[in-house]
Amino acid sequence: MQKSIYIFLIASCSFAINAKAQQSFSLNEAIKTALKNSYDIQLVENSLAIAKNNNDLGVAGALPTIAANANDNKTNSTLQQQYTDPTRNTTKSGVDGTTVTAGLTASVVVFNGYRIMATKERLAAIEKQNTVLLKGQMQNTVALVMQQYYNVVRQQAYLTTIEKSIEASKQRLDIVNTKTQVGLANQSDILQSNLDLNALIQAKQNQLLVIDQAKADLLNSMVMAPTEQIIIKDSILVYDQIKLADVEAKMKLNPSLQSAEQNININQYIEKETRALMYPTLRANTGYNFSSNKSAAGFSLLNETYGPYLGVSLSVPIYAGTASKRNYKNAKINTDIAKITYKSTEHDMTTEMYKTFQAYQNNLKQAPIEQSNYAMSQDLLGLVMQKYQLGQATMVDVKQAQQSFENAGFRLVSLRYAAKIAEIELKRISNQLTF
Repeated sequence: MQKSIYIFLIASCSFAINAKAQQSFSLNEAIKTALKNSYDIQLVENSLAIAKNNNDLGVAGALPTIAANANDNKTNSTLQQQYTDPTRNTTKSGVDGTTVTAGLTASVVVFNGYRIMATKERLAAIEKQNTVLLKGQMQNTVALVMQQYYNVVRQQAYLTTIEKSIEASKQRLDIVNTKTQVGLANQSDILQSNLDLNALIQAKQNQLLVIDQAKADLLNSMVMAPTEQIIIKDSILVYDQIKLADVEAKMKLNPSLQSAEQNININQYIEKETRALMYPTLRANTGYNFSSNKSAAGFSLLNETYGPYLGVSLSVPIYAGTASKRNYKNAKINTDIAKITYKSTEHDMTTEMYKTFQAYQNNLKQAPIEQSNYAMSQDLLGLVMQKYQLGQATMVDVKQAQQSFENAGFRLVSLRYAAKIAEIELKRISNQLTF
């Protein structure tokens, strides 16, 4: 009795450990995990944090600059003074002296060709661009996880087809063994049936490897250890209501295009900043100064000045070796480059959108035919197995029916997976991936 209880406890613990080791994942859970762990998203988030930190009036140069300074110098010098009256002439060595200066200065730009305004707008555009890039990276991460997730589902569906074919091969082997016992089959039929069964068992083993590697890719996209044991129980369901006009209308919202558009704005602001360097700069200055000079001998033993001041300074650029003009010209060229990059990105994305939509439609049109073929191949395999059992079909007929069933199963799963990948890509292009 005690031995039985002990065995039961060990079995229960083993089951609990195994259940804990294997973690079930749905698509939503996989996406949430990836969004939480993704290194690429974390990098873009840090870039966005820097852009937000820089988007400030102080960085743009609109706020006053305030500085305090102080100096305290000690001197030991030789003093020589000559007067018109020679009796007053003085010569001394080792004269101690102290000079103390201190001040508080504040300066603010009143006008510099609207450079501050352009800089602030550029910093805001950079922040907006990084916000768009973060959204784009999240979309890309979601798309990658979905592709890897459905690849696991696809490979598992392939495995199911192989396992069903193995069941048919085992049934065929049982029939051959029965026929051999009554003298209706020979040893070659048994050997051939065993060879076919072993080939399928090897195919199953290879497919299990493919599934493990597909899961490793999925775990990598979720930034999880490849040794994690995950269970995925799902099927490939394709949304068949995507319209090309909807994708075209929403393609402008794609983060890549929006980022390229912001890059144009950024370069236009750089143009304004560069042009502003050719304008005068007017500053308002204020502060408080203190100065004290002490000497052990000389004309003045103590001289102190202190008080506030207020003024303006004007700086007018006259000639800088044509550097400013050339920088402005280069800035305009960079803006043209940004516009060309936007058009190129838009053109490539439009082409990719049309190609993907054509593949999407083609897969949807073929799906009902392949579904019908798969159902017929199942019926055909069952019918041929019955005929073979009755001696009305040959082993070759069974093998052909089995091969047709496997091919139909593989084609149907591949078609659904291709349609799903096209659906994901169309939603990514049109910025409609939800997470």
